[in-house]
Amino acid sequence: MTTTEAPPAAPVPPAAEPAPPPRGTPARRRLVPYWLLLPGILWLLVFFALPMVYQASTSVQTGSLEQGFEVTWHFRTYWDALQEYYPQFLRSLLYAGTATVLCLLLGYPLAYLIAFKAGRWRNLLLVLVIAPFFTSFLIRTLAWKTILADGGTVVGVLDSLHVLDVTSWLGWTEGDRVLATPMAVVCGLTYNFLPFMILPLYTSLERVDGRLHEAAGDLYARPFTTFRKVTFPLSMPGVVSGTLLTFIPASGDYVNAELLGSTDTKMVGSVIQTQFLRVLDYPTAAALSFILMAVVLLVVTFYIRRAGTEDLV
Repeated sequence: MTTTEAPPAAPVPPAAEPAPPPRGTPARRRLVPYWLLLPGILWLLVFFALPMVYQASTSVQTGSLEQGFEVTWHFRTYWDALQEYYPQFLRSLLYAGTATVLCLLLGYPLAYLIAFKAGRWRNLLLVLVIAPFFTSFLIRTLAWKTILADGGTVVGVLDSLHVLDVTSWLGWTEGDRVLATPMAVVCGLTYNFLPFMILPLYTSLERVDGRLHEAAGDLYARPFTTFRKVTFPLSMPGVVSGTLLTFIPASGDYVNAELLGSTDTKMVGSVIQTQFLRVLDYPTAAALSFILMAVVLLVVTFYIRRAGTEDLV
């Protein structure tokens, strides 16, 4: 019996080894993010870091405009500035904090309305929110001098509702006069910085899934309970962002205090502006700027830790 042997299998050629990557490619790829960051780093270095260093050196100088200033490491300027102008610091924090709370109380319902109830009018309402930005900050503030003018409609309505009696008792107005009072300054701050509160709130509320409201209703939660347990906690990133965007610039503002207030309502921004441009006391002005920055930084850090920012990423 004859057996047929199978022909031997053809040898399998060895698999071709992948060509080694060109030298230097991984290193170049690692450097790409840094090259992309370079323009922003240079911008911050030239227009932020270097001016800060110059201001720091100015704050420890002594001399006069006629004789010139020189660095003498005179740190007592900080203590003298704080001791002399601490009422303006406290007033700035009070006005900015009050305006921030008012912006939150006014902006949250409007942001909620735009996010959940506006429907096809949403884009129009958003345009109306940012429309004031198309007008100069100075002109918007000057308009409030007409709105709050003595004998005007707004003052008359507030007087008829006895609101001015309460504000006068609190020391925010003087009799039937609103202009040149703390209330006028706070109204100007609230109006000018209200969009900075509304837009972050709207962005945060828009991300809330409407099905969560339906689920809360299915669990027999009342509307207020749904808001307290679902909507407001989920909108906290917008609340934190909006309050920071409002409080930080409001604490350093001086336009509203200059145009709507009086000598008794000056904020620290007004003092810094006067020291820089009128008195020409550059060391004191620089020291006040750094003190304001440090105070705001401490307040913001404390607020962020208390509010929690784990959802802001």
